[in-house]
Amino acid sequence: TTFAPIFDASLHDAPILDLSVAGNDAPDDPILLDKAQLFQRIEERTPYGEAALGRYGEPRLIYTDAGFFAGTHPASGRRTIHLGIDVFLPALTPVHAPLPGRVYSVAATPEDLGYGGVLVLRHETDCGVVFFSLYGHLAHEVTTRHRVGDPVQAGDVIALLGGEAENGGWPPHLHLQLGLFEADGPDWPGVADPDQWAVWRERSPDPAPMLGLPPGHARAPEAQRHALARRRATSSPRNLTLSYDVPLVIEKGWKSLLFDECGRTFLDAYNNVPHVGHAHPRVTDAVSRQIARVNTNTRYLQSIHESYVEALTSRLPDGLDVAFLVTSGSEGNDLALRLAQAATGARDTIILENGYHGHTCTTVDLSHYKFDGPGGAGQRNWVHVATAPMPEPTGWHPDHASHYAQSVTERLEDIAACGRKPACFVAETFPSVGGQVVPPPGYLKAVYAGVRAAGGLCIADEVQTGLGRLGVCAWGFETQDVTPDIVVLGKPLGNGYPLGAVVTTRAIADEFATGMEFFSTFGGSSAACAAGLAVLHVLDAEGLALNAETVGVHLLAGLRHLQSTTPTIRDVRGMGLFIGVEIADRNGAPSRHHARHVVERLRGRHILIGTDGPHDNVLKIRPPLCFSKDDADFLLDALTEIFNDRLMQEGR
Repeated sequence: TTFAPIFDASLHDAPILDLSVAGNDAPDDPILLDKAQLFQRIEERTPYGEAALGRYGEPRLIYTDAGFFAGTHPASGRRTIHLGIDVFLPALTPVHAPLPGRVYSVAATPEDLGYGGVLVLRHETDCGVVFFSLYGHLAHEVTTRHRVGDPVQAGDVIALLGGEAENGGWPPHLHLQLGLFEADGPDWPGVADPDQWAVWRERSPDPAPMLGLPPGHARAPEAQRHALARRRATSSPRNLTLSYDVPLVIEKGWKSLLFDECGRTFLDAYNNVPHVGHAHPRVTDAVSRQIARVNTNTRYLQSIHESYVEALTSRLPDGLDVAFLVTSGSEGNDLALRLAQAATGARDTIILENGYHGHTCTTVDLSHYKFDGPGGAGQRNWVHVATAPMPEPTGWHPDHASHYAQSVTERLEDIAACGRKPACFVAETFPSVGGQVVPPPGYLKAVYAGVRAAGGLCIADEVQTGLGRLGVCAWGFETQDVTPDIVVLGKPLGNGYPLGAVVTTRAIADEFATGMEFFSTFGGSSAACAAGLAVLHVLDAEGLALNAETVGVHLLAGLRHLQSTTPTIRDVRGMGLFIGVEIADRNGAPSRHHARHVVERLRGRHILIGTDGPHDNVLKIRPPLCFSKDDADFLLDALTEIFNDRLMQEGR
C-alpha cells in the first residue's frame, strides 16, 4: 500500500528516543512522573523543532497515573508496553491522513496523562479487510473539525498536534496506533500489560509503514532474557548463582522497588545494600558530582574524607573514634582480625556457628556457614566455634543468655588449655545467615566480659544490622548494653557504592601501626566518602531509623497475627526492619521446601524476599529503610493469601 505522508517533514533521519525502563531519555522517578525532566530530555533530542520518534513495543515507566496500575500499590501490576509510535514535533503541527477512510470516533479527553484530543479512522482494503488507525494527543479543535462518519481522503489535514495544556500534559507529539479490532469509542489502550504483550502486538501491530518508515524502524528490541541467561552461563562461573526458578532481569531500582526489563514492578523486601532506597537522588547526585570533580585515594588530604570519618564516628560510642575505610564488609572483617592479632599478639579466634563474615580467604575461615558447608575446607586449628543462640517459638528464657555464653567460655578454656590466649571473639551482633536471630538479653555482656578477662578483643560485625536498621537503636550492640573494641560496617554505608569501615580505639589502631603501611586503593576514595556522607544526611533528613522502627513494629505485629492462624509459621522474630519468619512442616520440623515455596509464590506476586538459617527455612525480610507501611501491608496481604492456601495450612 502507498501511504500519504502524515507529516510534511521526513522522519527517516529523525532521532529515536530511548524512553525504556533504563533509557537515558526517560525521567528518573518511575512512580511520580517528573514532567519537567521529561520535557527537558526530549527537548535536548529535538532542537529547533525537529522531529524525534518514540518506539513501538517499548516498555516504559512514564505511565504513572492510577489508571495504568492494577491496584493501589505500585507492585500490584502496571501497563508499560507502548502500542504505537510517537512522533515528537511542535504543537499545532498539521497531521495528514495516510489513507482514505471514515471518522470512526473523535473526542477530547481532559485527563492528565490521557490522550487529549483523539481521532480514530476506519479503513477498508480492496479485499474487504477492516482496520483502524488512532491519532492521539491532538489539539481539541479536532472535535469541531470532524463528525463520526465523515469521509477522509489520503493527504487531508485531519488534526493539529496539541500543546501540553490539551494533549494530556505530555510533550507535543502524535501517538499513532493501528488496531485490528473494533473498539467502542476512542479510548483504546495505548499501553499494554507486559504479560499480555503477545496478544496486543497482534491486535496493534507496528505502524511504521503508515509513517513511510520500514517495518521495525522504530521498534524496541524484544526482551532477551533467555539469551542473557545463555551468555551468563558461558562467561560466568557455575557457583555465581541466580535467585528464583525463573531468574529476574533487573534494569532499574527506585526506593523500595525494582523493575525488570519489561517494566514489571517488584517490591524489594530483601536487599539491604540500598540502605536508604534504590537510586536515591541525593546519593546519586553526591557521587556523580564528586566523580566529576576528582575521585582519588587516601594518600592525599581531602576534606571530604575527614568530614565523613568524623560524621561516622560521631554516631558510635565514645572511644570508637578511629576509622579505617575499606570497600566491603569482607575486607573490613579481614582487617578487623589483623587489628585484633596485632593488638593482642595472639591468633586464636572464637566465632559462632552458622556465622558469615565474607568471601576472602581469611573471612571464609571465620565463617562457619562457609567452611562447614558444601565445598568448604573445614575448620582451621586457630578457629573455635561456639554454639549460636537459637530462639524457641516460646521466646527466650532467663537462663538462655548464660547457657549460650557458656559455650564461648568453653572455647576460651580450650584455648587456655593449649597455653594460649584468644585474639578475639567475632560475631554478627544479630546473626543474619544464622536465621535473623535477636540474641537473648545479656548474652553479649556475658560473652564480652569473659573474652576480655582472657585477654581477647570483641569484634562486632554490624554489616547487617548497623546504621538504623534496627530502629532508633543505631547499632545491634546497643541493644545488648555493650561496646565492642572493633566495629565492622559494610553494605549499608554507601547505598550500593562500595564502602565499608572498621572503627576502633586509638590504642588498638596504634598497635596496628607496626611500620607496614595500611592502604586500600578504593577504600575511602573521594566518591565513596561522598556516598557515605549522603547516606548519613538522608538517614537524618528522612527520619529513616524511626521509620524502620515504626514500620517494623507494624510488620512484626501483622506477621505474629498470621503466625497464630497457621501451623507452618514456627517463629516470628526481629527488630526494626531485620525480621525472620521460621517455616516448618506439619510436624513442626524445619522445612526448606515450604520456605522456598513461599519465596517463589511471593515472586509471582511481585515481592522479593530471601531465605537463611541453618536449615534455609527462615524467610529473610531486610528491605531498604524507606520501606513503608503500605509496602508492609502489601507484603502481609500476599503472605496471608499464601499461608491460607490449603496445602500450606496442612504443612504439606
